[in-house]
Amino acid sequence: MTIAMHPAAPHHLPFFVPGPDGADPVLVGVGIFLVVAVIAFGLLFLRIHTLPERLAHRGHKLQFEIVAVLGLLALFTHMHIFWVAGLLLALVDLPDFSGPMRRIAGSAEKIAGLPPGAGDTTDDGPRPYDAPQPAPLPPGLEPERPPARDAAHRPGEA
Repeated sequence: MTIAMHPAAPHHLPFFVPGPDGADPVLVGVGIFLVVAVIAFGLLFLRIHTLPERLAHRGHKLQFEIVAVLGLLALFTHMHIFWVAGLLLALVDLPDFSGPMRRIAGSAEKIAGLPPGAGDTTDDGPRPYDAPQPAPLPPGLEPERPPARDAAHRPGEA
């Protein structure tokens, strides 16, 4: 069944006028374009938003983590100053303080006669090395030792 055109309608209608069956190709085209444009804009926004994190990824771990936290704060609070601070921090190369400090610590361990890594213990337990013993004195120069006290002897008693 074909739908006949109205007798008063012109024979050539523009493409944006819906047909007699109700199909609107312009509405469908604009809807598809709008969905694609919103997705493309969202991807572009997220790409720009993660720019500081991608720049800081080549740097130190601590710098990357700080920039990532600033990026999340900017995303969830909508305060752009966090994003700007993260971008500036990502662009600045922080000096490496840990490398020279490790070399200094390793040299101090070597001077102290410790094996590598043995100087960074913080507990009061046994050390992983033998403490150096003083050299024995020559005979005749040994100091006199005080006499051993009796277990029953109490201070102040004669």
